[in-house]
Amino acid sequence: GRPAPAMADIPLGALPTFSDAVFADGEVKIVNFWASWCPPCRAEHPALMELAAEGIPIYGVNKSDQAGNALAFLDELGNPFRAVTVDGNGRQSIDWGVVALPETFVLDGNGTVILKFPGPIQGVMETIIRPALAEAAGNR
Repeated sequence: GRPAPAMADIPLGALPTFSDAVFADGEVKIVNFWASWCPPCRAEHPALMELAAEGIPIYGVNKSDQAGNALAFLDELGNPFRAVTVDGNGRQSIDWGVVALPETFVLDGNGTVILKFPGPIQGVMETIIRPALAEAAGNR
């Protein structure tokens, strides 16, 4: 129920990047913290691809990763992210309260955090993620 923390727009290769200004654009969205070295991130990736295919905006925060490895991860598995920013030193993750990867946040169109979910989302899509997206949509 709190406003999403600030986000620096640090690019990952040539991918589009974003800052926290996008959080209050009126759209329900997901912010996902991930890394190529994270096995649970790989496991949850198809669920993110599914949500992106449904038109849900997903913004990625690549944490403590090598740019080449992160880009190769997305090349291999697909890119569900509307835009990606890099959290190279972990400061943004600390500000968001991220403990371990992956971690997923559902934001309403005003930039308010509706859900903070630690861990991979593939097993909780219907019970936690979709209800949070519906709640966020109701906050417009």
